Amino acid sequence: MVIPGLLVAAPRSSSGKTTVTLALMRALRRRGLRVRGAKCGPDYIDPAFHQTATGEPSVNLDSFAMPGSLLDAVAGLAMADADVVIAEGSMGLFDGIVAREGATGANADIAARYGWPVILVLDVSGAAQSAAAVALGCARYDPRIKIAGVVLNKVASPRHRRLVETGLARIGIPVLGALMRDASLALPERHLGLVQARETGDLDLRLDRLADLAEAGLDLDAILAAASSTGIPHGETFLPRPPGQRIAIASDSAFSFLYPHLEIGWRRAGAELVAFSPLADEAPAPDCDVCWLPGGYPELHAGTLAQAHTFRHGLRSFSETKSVHGECGGYMVLGKSIEDADGITHPMLGLLPVSTSYRARRLHLGYRVATLIADGVLGQAGGRLVGHEFHYASEITPPPSRDEALAEVTDAEGMAQGLAGHRRGHVTGSFFHLIAA
Repeated sequence: MVIPGLLVAAPRSSSGKTTVTLALMRALRRRGLRVRGAKCGPDYIDPAFHQTATGEPSVNLDSFAMPGSLLDAVAGLAMADADVVIAEGSMGLFDGIVAREGATGANADIAARYGWPVILVLDVSGAAQSAAAVALGCARYDPRIKIAGVVLNKVASPRHRRLVETGLARIGIPVLGALMRDASLALPERHLGLVQARETGDLDLRLDRLADLAEAGLDLDAILAAASSTGIPHGETFLPRPPGQRIAIASDSAFSFLYPHLEIGWRRAGAELVAFSPLADEAPAPDCDVCWLPGGYPELHAGTLAQAHTFRHGLRSFSETKSVHGECGGYMVLGKSIEDADGITHPMLGLLPVSTSYRARRLHLGYRVATLIADGVLGQAGGRLVGHEFHYASEITPPPSRDEALAEVTDAEGMAQGLAGHRRGHVTGSFFHLIAA
């Protein structure tokens, strides 16, 4: 399978990658192309925006967390029936962990593995010819990748653009278009990133405006012509196996952070996914054999969840005989209580001996490698899981003992992080989001 693709990346975060990516996706879809999206790294919010922009599912590609056989299977999903793949980077183009080449989690690993040229987004606010030096450094830093050209973002004026282009002409890197400085282009954000696609009521209007700007300001023909691929390396591939045959999945504004490749893998293995909404006071279907509570924003809806009596009673009854697992926000709800930003404590399900606080905010961020302590819905004792944490809430109860902890955890470089998560009866949970087992 050789489907042409491009990676939209930048030298650093907050350069405008998402803006350019969504503008490209929507504009190319207008041309009648079947565009598929992908997000480099452990981001569970942006793929939903890609799906809205393209009308097609988007996936995550992670060179650290995914073994090659899984990474290639997920890349195959991105390429399936597509005319072009537009992948969006995260952080800076080369930012990742210290690891062997090709397994650092950096955007560049993905571009190199699949032969996707890079469209480099340059935020040129506060710079002119010096932007060319940054682009030149990116072009020369890693010989595995090719910079197809740059898109200038936050251009102040026609004169500013001429100055920037003068520098880029000197080093021979083509300019594939520009977007003027416009604060109204920014999508609304909150503490974990963009406000979710399902909560952005005017998202289609915003995407159409971005497509208008792409058609006016970007050389779409040149960008399409630059797309290419070396295809997927030959070898065995696999998608994740489901935790059960019929899986109840919490799904609403409080529970939505489920990686697409997990859901697709579960369905392809024959599992049935049955959605329910705790915010609508719905309980998991009693004929399911597993209940999964993804992450999300329970700290913003703690009062509603505390009063969701059907949900609370139904999930407690379900857990008496069947497996329940919570990730991050789901873990918080399975605990005893959540303290919100105003310092109000809301009772939760009490199925796990943990209380959390969003008032005591502290960033927890990074890959996690977990070794399971006991058999459970995630696998057998000694099984190795790779995931990612990104949350501001903190546990305010004592750390778990080995008798009740879910796993022993290290960071991506093998530094011990201690015991993590909890298990009690049929119920398990932790703050990290599973990517691969």
